[in-house]
Amino acid sequence: MRLILFALCSFVAVSARAAEPELLARLDALHERRGEAEGGKALEAELKAALSVTPDDFELVWRQARQLQWQADGAASEKLKKVLGRQTWDVAEKAVKLAPNRVEGHYFAAAGIGAYSQAVGVMKALGEGLEGKFNERLDAAIKLDSGFYGAAPLLAKGRYYYELPWPKRDLKKSAEYYEKAIQQHPEMLRAYYFLAETLLRDDKAKEARNAIQKVKQGSVAYDPSEGRRIQEWAKKVEADIEEELK
Repeated sequence: MRLILFALCSFVAVSARAAEPELLARLDALHERRGEAEGGKALEAELKAALSVTPDDFELVWRQARQLQWQADGAASEKLKKVLGRQTWDVAEKAVKLAPNRVEGHYFAAAGIGAYSQAVGVMKALGEGLEGKFNERLDAAIKLDSGFYGAAPLLAKGRYYYELPWPKRDLKKSAEYYEKAIQQHPEMLRAYYFLAETLLRDDKAKEARNAIQKVKQGSVAYDPSEGRRIQEWAKKVEADIEEELK
């Protein structure tokens, strides 16, 4: 009887320490403002405080990985990108262990590996055997929910085929994954941005121009921080396309 009561008390204690829905809603609202200086700082502070109380709460852990991935994606230097990519990967792996049947940990682990690989160089990453680890996590994410986070798993797979060195690079497959993502989430400007880069590299500058125009003219309402980032990045790609079309 004592053992049963102890088990029940332990269960209640653990349950009571789980992140409250109100906290998660607040974190998600701050995530929408992550591109703003104050929004990003507030999100980091809230996450840090919450994780100090419940460091093994899956809902908090994967959100921490999400924030780290955002920072790695926009890192100003390769050195910083490497550090943030590795942190994203490590935190996301913890999320995978906490909830192996949820998509979040698998996707952000792949995204972290991808950022780290970009920072150290694709050839070095291949030499370190990261390709298999990346695809293991990414394929699991696609299987669990290919439409997660604006079809981010499909976008990552398309980018994988884009960034591989020749002869492993496959621009046709890259474009196909972006088209799949667009079918699921036509509002996602990153899909058109990536598609434009792939088409340009594939000597299809006119088609690339059409894709980049969708980025310029598209609404950022679906995710203002993400949308504004992509529209800013698109300026260089547009210039490269116009140079190619001269």
